Amino acid sequence: MAQLRPLSEELQKAAIEQLNEVPERIPSDLEALKTWIKQQPYLNIRTDDQFLIAFLRGCKYSLEKAKAKIDKFYTLRTKYPDLFQCSDVDNPRFREILRLGVMNYLPKPTPDGQAIVIMRSGVYDANDYTIEEIFKTAQNVAQITLMENDNANINGVIAIIDLSKATAAHFVQMSPGLMKKMTVFSEEAVPLRPKANHFFNTPSFFEPLFNMMKPMLSKKQQNRLFVHGNNLESLYASVPKESLPKDYGGESDSIEEITAYWDKKMDEYRDYFKEEINYGTNEKLRPGKPIDFDNLFGMEGSFRKLNVD
Repeated sequence: MAQLRPLSEELQKAAIEQLNEVPERIPSDLEALKTWIKQQPYLNIRTDDQFLIAFLRGCKYSLEKAKAKIDKFYTLRTKYPDLFQCSDVDNPRFREILRLGVMNYLPKPTPDGQAIVIMRSGVYDANDYTIEEIFKTAQNVAQITLMENDNANINGVIAIIDLSKATAAHFVQMSPGLMKKMTVFSEEAVPLRPKANHFFNTPSFFEPLFNMMKPMLSKKQQNRLFVHGNNLESLYASVPKESLPKDYGGESDSIEEITAYWDKKMDEYRDYFKEEINYGTNEKLRPGKPIDFDNLFGMEGSFRKLNVD
């Protein structure tokens, strides 16, 4: 029998109705995925049940979609380790960035069961850290969420992107090519289910960047973008106030408390991430043509030409 964390009655009902999950068939679905992985000589990846079911649920039990997503998940990590690979939790630089609280999944879901992640894009000094370092640090948080947060995997994720301290220097770090890589990884490799992206405390120069970013997303994701300026009431209309941290007028733990929670969580996953660094793909052993990411990411230039000063 599959070694899986049991779902609450509500989540199991949602998985059946929304994701085509058939509880009695889970062991055979997982076995089919494991058999495929064993047959791929280029894949050296994690195969525990809790990890793999995240991909099945994230792909609504389409085995072919789950295979494609797993392939891209590890291929991108191998090709761009400085962006997508998880960090050693004992790396002092990693802890330094983590403790800034740039990206935090909240411990509690919304009343209707959706997970919330808050990204505070301007809390790091753009002169001291690169956007690549920030995104790489976020991979550890996302991986634990993938492993532990059934709400994120089944009911989806609401993202709040707080730009209150973001400056032109932060946006200049984000080239179109880099943004495209991040977008493809988030949409085509990670099995968490994005439901909405709420931009809050947006600076005056946000609009041209937003207009450049939007076409990179699928039509479905474009329809899930919402800009609130600095209007908290507008945000509350979309995200339940009681589910937000105290810092946003809500009733959940403060950002400081949530950041401390994630810092402690990394200690629990120390051995897990030491293992994770060893997983990936060997393109020399891949049958057929490799995934053409270079063509997919063929965007040059930066946002320096934009008037963001």
